[in-house]
Amino acid sequence: MGPGEEGAAGRRQYGRASLSFTDFIAIDWSGQAVERPKGLAVAHARVGTAAPELIDRPWSRRDILEWLRHLADRGVRALIGLDLSPAFPFRDEGAYFPGWKRSPPDGPSLWRLVDELSSADPHLAATSFVSHSVARRHFRQRGDCGDLFPPGRGRFRVCEHGQELLRLSPYSCFNLVGASQVGKSSLTGMRVLHQLRGKLGLWPFDSAPEQGPVLVEIYTALPARLAGMRKGTSKIRDPQALDALLDAFDSKPHLPLSRYDDHATDAILSAAWLRHAADDKALWNPPALTPELARTEGWTFGVP
Repeated sequence: MGPGEEGAAGRRQYGRASLSFTDFIAIDWSGQAVERPKGLAVAHARVGTAAPELIDRPWSRRDILEWLRHLADRGVRALIGLDLSPAFPFRDEGAYFPGWKRSPPDGPSLWRLVDELSSADPHLAATSFVSHSVARRHFRQRGDCGDLFPPGRGRFRVCEHGQELLRLSPYSCFNLVGASQVGKSSLTGMRVLHQLRGKLGLWPFDSAPEQGPVLVEIYTALPARLAGMRKGTSKIRDPQALDALLDAFDSKPHLPLSRYDDHATDAILSAAWLRHAADDKALWNPPALTPELARTEGWTFGVP
């Protein structure tokens, strides 16, 4: 199979195969370099209309990695959304890291490089990668803006431009500064994706399996916007607001939570949306998703 053909095959297969998911899982991710980040949250929905349930426990990234492996071993037909970017921009410069001989040619190679260079970091963090003498030149970090980080907001993937057309506010994965940055989450997620290779496939980098779980990239602000949350409001922190948004995805009201932070509510609403959207074959075949992008940048599920 030649370069790009695997991703293209995956998109065509999703267009014609029966998806038939039984479980829908949304994971709000975190790049915090501690064992149990407060931002990790997991919600689980099943076929039907019952509201997703928050799997409320002090998760670590290692816990989630092992839990996903267990789902794969059991063959659970789950659609699993990860709130992170699985790759850096590629198309704009023809490389993730222009001028670096070790710059990988595709997503899986990128995940392997990040994991290898960060192998000594505890808790599946990626501090060593962004401290690497060459890699760091591409990132904006607190007190250290690399000389290859372009002026302005930084580089963006093609699907992130699509997010902007949906009136979302994506951040460059090369930006590691600020409360809304996603770069640290994405880098730690790449380590997990590498360690899951051979167990779970990530759309659209991989062909669609006929059985077992499937991973997709999600942007948790998208379900909220689709459910009617107005632009400028990004947090769901009370039960009434959560139930009103769940209703837009044909979900019954949720069971009371012990906490109403935006990580928990984002995960619950995203799981309901995944169940609502999973059979929309247009979402699995966005017109702008080329074989090259499927191999290098990936795509955010739900972005047309």
